Amino acid sequence: MRIARHVVMIVIDGLRPDALLSGDTPALKKLIAGGTSTMKARTVMPSWTLPCHTSLFYGVAPESHGVTNNTFLASTRPLPSLVQVIRAATKRKTAMFYNWEELRDMAPPGSLDASMFIHYQSMDGDASDQTLFAGAGEWLAEHDFAFAFVYYGAADVAGHEHGWMSAEYMERVHAADRAVGRLLTKLPSHTNVIVLSDHGGHERTHGTDCDEDVTIPVILHGPELKAGRTLTSPVSILDIAPTITTWMGIPKPPEWEGSAIS
Repeated sequence: MRIARHVVMIVIDGLRPDALLSGDTPALKKLIAGGTSTMKARTVMPSWTLPCHTSLFYGVAPESHGVTNNTFLASTRPLPSLVQVIRAATKRKTAMFYNWEELRDMAPPGSLDASMFIHYQSMDGDASDQTLFAGAGEWLAEHDFAFAFVYYGAADVAGHEHGWMSAEYMERVHAADRAVGRLLTKLPSHTNVIVLSDHGGHERTHGTDCDEDVTIPVILHGPELKAGRTLTSPVSILDIAPTITTWMGIPKPPEWEGSAIS
């Protein structure tokens, strides 16, 4: 497989697979049709946003990294972050675009070339998400980057306020799809893209081990990936970081617990 020069990871917070499949989501469905995907991947427990993202970026389960709620705690043993590993191996640009401040710890100091943060409560509705995606598109179009993380949080907020699968939640899912679609037009032609969620949700909450909370979509798209392929083997959120480093020809750190998706 040819080494991926650019990788973009997009997380749509709280996106359930059934919301993606039943909603007005043409951009995401186009990525599914043109790439490899599963609607049956699993996240970690507890299925809260920060434990899930910490497992996503640091490659280990909460039992290993110690983050079990939405307060970040540094691990008692050093763990390499995905951003840190890519930056050290490639010596090329890395970036994060997010509006939930707790995600700042996903990239240790010295591992980022660019960062954009706008608190989600500083704008109405999903305006901060849309602003972030627009800013991400501009930056990614202008720089020879190795890796970027782009985060959309409004779907999760709507789930908590109105309920998962509510009309308000689905409106934010549709808005997320439009933001993804616009971002994709800004990316270099040979960019590998991963879209996933950190967790799902039920009623107005998440954090449990019920299927609605722990089942997540994972979409892999890139010039070297088979179009229209549905993954049949189990996929974990712990497998995302090893998959990205494998795409980039970077050895997987021995601390990481997942395996590259194949």
